[in-house]
Amino acid sequence: MKLQRFAVVLAGVGLLATSVSSVPAIAGKAESKPWSAKAVQATTKQATAAAEACFTSVASPTTSATVEARDITAGRPPAVDQYDPITNFVATRANATWYLAANATGTQVYYYGLLLQGGNLYRHTTYLPTSETGVPRPTFKKVGSGWSSFKSIATSNYSVALPRHAYLYGLNTNGSLYRYAQVSGGIRSLGGLPGFRGFKAMTVLSETATYDTLLMTTNAGALYSVHIPVTATAKPVLKLIRSTGWSAYESLVVQGCGERGGSLVVGVDHDTKAGYLYAMSKANGASTAITSYGKVSSVFNGVNHVSLTTHYDQLVGE
Repeated sequence: MKLQRFAVVLAGVGLLATSVSSVPAIAGKAESKPWSAKAVQATTKQATAAAEACFTSVASPTTSATVEARDITAGRPPAVDQYDPITNFVATRANATWYLAANATGTQVYYYGLLLQGGNLYRHTTYLPTSETGVPRPTFKKVGSGWSSFKSIATSNYSVALPRHAYLYGLNTNGSLYRYAQVSGGIRSLGGLPGFRGFKAMTVLSETATYDTLLMTTNAGALYSVHIPVTATAKPVLKLIRSTGWSAYESLVVQGCGERGGSLVVGVDHDTKAGYLYAMSKANGASTAITSYGKVSSVFNGVNHVSLTTHYDQLVGE
Protein backbone atom coordinates (compact mmCIF):
# COMPACT_ATOMS: atom_id res chain seq x y z
CA MET A 1 0.00 0.00 0.00
CA LYS A 2 1.45 3.34 -1.01
CA LEU A 3 2.76 5.76 1.64
CA GLN A 4 2.72 3.13 4.40
CA ARG A 5 6.46 3.01 4.96
CA PHE A 6 6.73 6.77 4.95
CA ALA A 7 3.80 7.07 7.34
CA VAL A 8 5.76 5.00 9.86
CA VAL A 9 8.75 7.33 9.48
CA LEU A 10 6.60 10.40 10.01
CA ALA A 11 4.84 8.91 13.00
CA GLY A 12 8.20 8.17 14.57
CA VAL A 13 9.28 11.80 14.46
CA GLY A 14 5.94 13.05 15.76
CA LEU A 15 4.81 14.94 12.69
CA LEU A 16 1.36 13.40 12.40
CA ALA A 17 -1.64 15.22 13.79
CA THR A 18 -4.16 13.24 15.79
CA SER A 19 -7.03 14.17 13.49
CA VAL A 20 -7.82 16.06 10.32
CA SER A 21 -11.11 17.81 9.64
CA SER A 22 -12.49 18.49 6.19
CA VAL A 23 -12.58 21.90 4.54
CA PRO A 24 -15.34 23.17 2.23
CA ALA A 25 -15.64 21.32 -1.07
CA ILE A 26 -14.37 22.81 -4.32
CA ALA A 27 -17.28 23.56 -6.64
CA GLY A 28 -18.08 20.60 -8.85
CA LYS A 29 -15.53 18.32 -7.14
CA ALA A 30 -15.38 15.83 -4.31
CA GLU A 31 -14.87 16.96 -0.73
CA SER A 32 -11.45 18.53 -0.36
CA LYS A 33 -8.72 18.15 2.28
CA PRO A 34 -5.55 20.15 2.98
CA TRP A 35 -2.16 18.77 1.94
CA SER A 36 -1.16 18.46 5.60
CA ALA A 37 -3.71 15.63 5.81
CA LYS A 38 -1.82 13.33 3.46
CA ALA A 39 0.46 11.83 6.10
CA VAL A 40 -2.47 11.32 8.45
CA GLN A 41 -4.44 9.61 5.72
CA ALA A 42 -1.48 7.34 5.03
CA THR A 43 -1.48 6.22 8.66
CA THR A 44 -5.21 5.54 8.54
CA LYS A 45 -4.78 3.46 5.40
CA GLN A 46 -1.93 1.54 6.99
CA ALA A 47 -4.10 0.63 9.98
CA THR A 48 -6.84 -0.73 7.73
CA ALA A 49 -4.69 -2.09 4.91
CA ALA A 50 -5.74 -5.68 5.40
CA ALA A 51 -9.36 -4.88 4.60
CA GLU A 52 -8.93 -1.97 2.20
CA ALA A 53 -8.76 -1.83 -1.58
CA CYS A 54 -5.69 -0.51 -3.36
CA PHE A 55 -5.50 3.21 -4.03
CA THR A 56 -3.41 5.53 -6.16
CA SER A 57 -2.48 9.19 -5.69
CA VAL A 58 -2.41 11.53 -8.69
CA ALA A 59 -0.98 15.04 -9.05
CA SER A 60 -2.17 17.31 -11.88
CA PRO A 61 -0.01 20.39 -12.54
CA THR A 62 -1.96 22.86 -14.69
CA THR A 63 -1.26 25.64 -17.17
CA SER A 64 -2.56 28.17 -14.61
CA ALA A 65 0.33 27.61 -12.18
CA THR A 66 -1.64 25.40 -9.80
CA VAL A 67 -1.50 21.72 -8.82
CA GLU A 68 -4.56 19.60 -8.16
CA ALA A 69 -4.35 16.23 -6.40
CA ARG A 70 -6.59 13.31 -5.58
CA ASP A 71 -6.49 9.81 -4.12
CA ILE A 72 -8.41 7.20 -6.12
CA THR A 73 -9.48 3.94 -4.48
CA ALA A 74 -10.23 0.89 -6.62
CA GLY A 75 -13.92 0.00 -6.83
CA ARG A 76 -16.96 0.29 -9.06
CA PRO A 77 -17.18 3.21 -9.29
CA PRO A 78 -13.73 4.35 -8.15
CA ALA A 79 -13.83 6.49 -4.97
CA VAL A 80 -12.15 9.91 -5.07
CA ASP A 81 -10.59 11.87 -2.21
CA GLN A 82 -9.72 15.38 -3.42
CA TYR A 83 -7.08 17.69 -1.95
CA ASP A 84 -6.90 21.47 -1.89
CA PRO A 85 -5.17 22.78 -5.04
CA ILE A 86 -1.69 24.21 -4.67
CA THR A 87 -2.21 27.74 -5.94
CA ASN A 88 1.37 29.05 -5.82
CA PHE A 89 3.14 26.67 -8.22
CA VAL A 90 4.41 27.54 -11.74
CA ALA A 91 2.97 26.84 -15.16
CA THR A 92 4.51 23.69 -16.66
CA ARG A 93 4.20 21.68 -19.86
CA ALA A 94 5.46 18.28 -18.62
CA ASN A 95 6.13 16.72 -15.22
CA ALA A 96 7.54 13.56 -13.65
CA THR A 97 6.65 11.66 -10.45
CA TRP A 98 6.40 13.56 -7.17
CA TYR A 99 8.33 11.79 -4.35
CA LEU A 100 7.52 12.37 -0.68
CA ALA A 101 10.54 12.62 1.64
CA ALA A 102 11.74 14.27 4.87
CA ASN A 103 14.83 16.19 5.90
CA ALA A 104 17.56 14.57 8.01
CA THR A 105 16.08 15.73 11.31
CA GLY A 106 12.52 14.74 10.38
CA THR A 107 11.24 18.26 10.99
CA GLN A 108 10.16 19.04 7.42
CA VAL A 109 8.22 16.94 4.93
CA TYR A 110 8.34 17.73 1.23
CA TYR A 111 7.70 16.46 -2.29
CA TYR A 112 10.36 16.70 -4.99
CA GLY A 113 10.34 16.04 -8.73
CA LEU A 114 11.31 17.28 -12.19
CA LEU A 115 9.33 19.45 -14.60
CA LEU A 116 9.64 21.15 -17.97
CA GLN A 117 8.85 24.80 -18.48
CA GLY A 118 9.45 25.86 -22.06
CA GLY A 119 12.87 24.53 -23.03
CA ASN A 120 14.18 24.32 -19.45
CA LEU A 121 14.30 21.45 -16.97
CA TYR A 122 13.64 22.31 -13.31
CA ARG A 123 13.60 20.43 -10.03
CA HIS A 124 10.90 21.46 -7.59
CA THR A 125 10.96 20.91 -3.84
CA THR A 126 7.49 21.52 -2.43
CA TYR A 127 7.45 21.79 1.37
CA LEU A 128 4.24 20.63 3.02
CA PRO A 129 2.60 22.55 5.86
CA THR A 130 2.52 21.05 9.34
CA SER A 131 -0.95 22.41 10.08
CA GLU A 132 -4.28 22.56 8.28
CA THR A 133 -4.07 26.34 7.95
CA GLY A 134 -0.68 26.28 6.25
CA VAL A 135 -0.10 26.06 2.50
CA PRO A 136 2.52 24.14 0.51
CA ARG A 137 5.65 26.14 -0.30
CA PRO A 138 7.16 25.24 -3.70
CA THR A 139 10.76 26.11 -4.56
CA PHE A 140 12.45 25.67 -7.95
CA LYS A 141 15.98 25.09 -9.22
CA LYS A 142 16.99 25.07 -12.87
CA VAL A 143 18.73 21.83 -13.85
CA GLY A 144 19.37 22.38 -17.56
CA SER A 145 18.24 23.85 -20.89
CA GLY A 146 17.71 22.47 -24.38
CA TRP A 147 14.52 20.53 -23.63
CA SER A 148 12.17 22.14 -26.15
CA SER A 149 11.96 18.99 -28.30
CA PHE A 150 10.97 16.70 -25.40
CA LYS A 151 7.27 15.96 -25.13
CA SER A 152 7.20 13.70 -22.06
CA ILE A 153 9.44 12.90 -19.08
CA ALA A 154 9.44 10.16 -16.44
CA THR A 155 11.73 9.27 -13.54
CA SER A 156 12.80 6.08 -11.78
CA ASN A 157 14.08 5.95 -8.22
CA TYR A 158 15.61 2.68 -7.00
CA SER A 159 16.63 3.54 -3.45
CA VAL A 160 15.98 0.49 -1.24
CA ALA A 161 19.21 -1.45 -1.92
CA LEU A 162 22.56 -1.25 -3.67
CA PRO A 163 23.36 -0.37 -6.37
CA ARG A 164 20.91 2.54 -6.26
CA HIS A 165 19.98 4.58 -9.30
CA ALA A 166 17.76 7.51 -10.25
CA TYR A 167 17.13 7.97 -13.97
CA LEU A 168 15.30 10.58 -16.00
CA TYR A 169 13.71 9.43 -19.27
CA GLY A 170 12.80 11.93 -21.97
CA LEU A 171 10.65 11.13 -25.02
CA ASN A 172 11.82 13.31 -27.90
CA THR A 173 9.91 14.43 -30.98
CA ASN A 174 12.77 12.98 -33.08
CA GLY A 175 11.54 9.47 -32.21
CA SER A 176 14.19 8.60 -29.61
CA LEU A 177 13.96 7.95 -25.90
CA TYR A 178 16.82 9.50 -23.92
CA ARG A 179 18.08 8.41 -20.51
CA TYR A 180 19.89 10.56 -17.95
CA ALA A 181 21.44 9.74 -14.60
CA GLN A 182 20.39 12.07 -11.80
CA VAL A 183 23.58 12.86 -9.86
CA SER A 184 24.39 15.55 -7.29
CA GLY A 185 21.35 17.63 -8.17
CA GLY A 186 22.17 17.58 -11.91
CA ILE A 187 21.84 15.15 -14.80
CA ARG A 188 24.33 13.23 -16.97
CA SER A 189 23.33 11.96 -20.40
CA LEU A 190 23.46 8.20 -20.91
CA GLY A 191 22.53 8.41 -24.59
CA GLY A 192 19.49 7.91 -26.76
CA LEU A 193 17.44 4.84 -27.65
CA PRO A 194 15.92 4.97 -31.17
CA GLY A 195 12.67 3.34 -32.22
CA PHE A 196 10.08 5.35 -30.27
CA ARG A 197 8.47 7.38 -33.03
CA GLY A 198 4.71 7.25 -32.63
CA PHE A 199 4.83 6.77 -28.84
CA LYS A 200 2.86 9.22 -26.75
CA ALA A 201 2.36 8.69 -23.00
CA MET A 202 4.84 7.06 -20.63
CA THR A 203 5.49 6.40 -16.97
CA VAL A 204 7.64 4.04 -14.90
CA LEU A 205 6.19 0.58 -14.21
CA SER A 206 9.18 -1.13 -12.50
CA GLU A 207 12.45 -0.03 -10.93
CA THR A 208 15.03 -2.58 -9.79
CA ALA A 209 18.78 -2.75 -9.29
CA THR A 210 19.30 -4.12 -12.81
CA TYR A 211 16.54 -2.57 -14.94
CA ASP A 212 13.70 -0.08 -15.24
CA THR A 213 10.46 -0.76 -17.09
CA LEU A 214 8.32 1.94 -18.68
CA LEU A 215 4.64 1.66 -19.52
CA MET A 216 3.99 3.47 -22.81
CA THR A 217 1.16 4.11 -25.27
CA THR A 218 1.28 4.84 -28.98
CA ASN A 219 -0.72 7.27 -31.09
CA ALA A 220 -2.41 4.24 -32.67
CA GLY A 221 -3.65 3.02 -29.28
CA ALA A 222 -1.22 0.23 -28.39
CA LEU A 223 0.04 -0.34 -24.83
CA TYR A 224 3.62 -1.55 -24.34
CA SER A 225 6.03 -2.40 -21.55
CA VAL A 226 9.58 -1.22 -22.26
CA HIS A 227 12.24 -3.12 -20.28
CA ILE A 228 15.47 -1.07 -20.09
CA PRO A 229 18.55 -2.68 -18.43
CA VAL A 230 20.80 -0.35 -16.45
CA THR A 231 23.78 -1.61 -18.46
CA ALA A 232 24.68 1.20 -20.81
CA THR A 233 25.10 -0.98 -23.91
CA ALA A 234 21.96 -3.09 -23.42
CA LYS A 235 19.00 -2.54 -25.72
CA PRO A 236 15.41 -2.06 -24.51
CA VAL A 237 12.95 -4.94 -24.83
CA LEU A 238 9.45 -3.93 -25.94
CA LYS A 239 6.47 -6.19 -25.23
CA LEU A 240 3.02 -5.51 -26.62
CA ILE A 241 0.39 -5.68 -23.88
CA ARG A 242 -2.61 -4.52 -25.91
CA SER A 243 -2.75 -3.57 -29.59
CA THR A 244 -5.71 -1.18 -29.36
CA GLY A 245 -7.84 0.76 -26.89
CA TRP A 246 -5.31 3.18 -25.38
CA SER A 247 -5.12 5.95 -27.98
CA ALA A 248 -7.18 8.44 -25.95
CA TYR A 249 -4.69 8.66 -23.08
CA GLU A 250 -2.03 11.38 -23.02
CA SER A 251 -1.09 10.60 -19.39
CA LEU A 252 -0.49 7.34 -17.52
CA VAL A 253 -0.13 7.10 -13.74
CA VAL A 254 1.05 3.86 -12.10
CA GLN A 255 1.22 2.77 -8.47
CA GLY A 256 1.69 -0.73 -7.06
CA CYS A 257 -1.22 -2.87 -5.86
CA GLY A 258 -1.04 -6.08 -3.86
CA GLU A 259 1.79 -8.47 -3.08
CA ARG A 260 2.15 -10.07 -6.53
CA GLY A 261 3.47 -7.13 -8.50
CA GLY A 262 0.11 -5.81 -9.67
CA SER A 263 -0.47 -2.16 -10.52
CA LEU A 264 -3.23 0.41 -10.56
CA VAL A 265 -3.13 2.44 -13.76
CA VAL A 266 -4.92 5.73 -14.36
CA GLY A 267 -5.20 6.75 -17.99
CA VAL A 268 -6.14 10.39 -18.60
CA ASP A 269 -7.73 11.74 -21.77
CA HIS A 270 -6.65 15.38 -21.96
CA ASP A 271 -9.26 16.26 -24.57
CA THR A 272 -12.18 15.34 -22.29
CA LYS A 273 -10.31 15.90 -18.97
CA ALA A 274 -11.44 12.42 -17.92
CA GLY A 275 -9.54 9.72 -16.04
CA TYR A 276 -10.13 5.96 -16.14
CA LEU A 277 -8.90 3.43 -13.57
CA TYR A 278 -7.49 -0.03 -14.37
CA ALA A 279 -5.96 -2.85 -12.36
CA MET A 280 -3.14 -4.65 -14.14
CA SER A 281 -1.37 -7.89 -13.23
CA LYS A 282 2.41 -8.11 -13.34
CA ALA A 283 3.27 -7.18 -16.91
CA ASN A 284 3.87 -10.15 -19.21
CA GLY A 285 3.11 -9.03 -22.74
CA ALA A 286 -0.25 -10.07 -24.16
CA SER A 287 -0.79 -12.39 -21.16
CA THR A 288 -1.10 -9.37 -18.84
CA ALA A 289 -4.53 -9.27 -17.19
CA ILE A 290 -6.25 -5.87 -17.14
CA THR A 291 -9.46 -5.05 -15.27
CA SER A 292 -11.32 -1.81 -15.93
CA TYR A 293 -12.92 0.03 -12.99
CA GLY A 294 -14.35 2.71 -15.25
CA LYS A 295 -14.39 6.49 -15.23
CA VAL A 296 -13.13 8.43 -12.21
CA SER A 297 -15.60 11.06 -10.97
CA SER A 298 -13.12 13.93 -11.07
CA VAL A 299 -12.09 16.56 -13.61
CA PHE A 300 -8.44 16.15 -14.66
CA ASN A 301 -7.23 19.65 -15.56
CA GLY A 302 -3.50 19.00 -15.72
CA VAL A 303 -1.09 19.49 -18.59
CA ASN A 304 -0.19 15.95 -17.64
CA HIS A 305 -0.80 13.73 -14.60
CA VAL A 306 1.79 12.02 -12.42
CA SER A 307 2.12 9.75 -9.42
CA LEU A 308 2.30 11.04 -5.85
CA THR A 309 4.39 8.41 -4.11
CA THR A 310 7.27 8.28 -1.63
CA HIS A 311 11.04 8.17 -2.00
CA TYR A 312 10.97 4.73 -0.35
CA ASP A 313 8.31 2.83 -2.34
CA GLN A 314 9.52 0.85 -5.33
CA LEU A 315 7.47 -0.14 -8.35
CA VAL A 316 7.60 -3.84 -9.28
CA GLY A 317 5.00 -4.00 -12.06
CA GLU A 318 7.12 -6.18 -14.36
